[in-house]
Amino acid sequence: MRRAIALAVQNVKSERGGPFAALITRDDEIIAAGTNVVTSAGDPTAHAEITAIRRACDKLGTFDLSGYTLYTSCEPCPMCFGAVYWARLDRVYYAATHAEAAQVGFDDSHIYEEIDRTPEERSIPMRRVLEDESWAPFETWTEYEDRIEY
Repeated sequence: MRRAIALAVQNVKSERGGPFAALITRDDEIIAAGTNVVTSAGDPTAHAEITAIRRACDKLGTFDLSGYTLYTSCEPCPMCFGAVYWARLDRVYYAATHAEAAQVGFDDSHIYEEIDRTPEERSIPMRRVLEDESWAPFETWTEYEDRIEY
């Protein structure tokens, strides 16, 4: 965890992004590291956890990180929280809380509130369209014999 915190501090000083860093480990070995590079990469999804997960998956040649642990300098935001589950990480250790991050301008509370609203009530309107055609991709998927389940 100290390594993740040090990387987060270094990331700010290097002007690559926000004060966040993450490590993917297995058996106390660092497999991949990532820092927040949202501003330098021009990518709003380039959070530390996402960057670390992408690097670990690339290095290991898999999308399944079962058996691995995430150390992150701050409690994961909603996007990174979802990525932790999609990657199937075994556990997460974090230093700062999302409430502490909010105190310095990284406030995700509006996203948590939006999730609980119906699509029509959200601040970014979401409306279902082409309902009668929506099943075609799923039908194709279920019929595709060479699919890789995930």
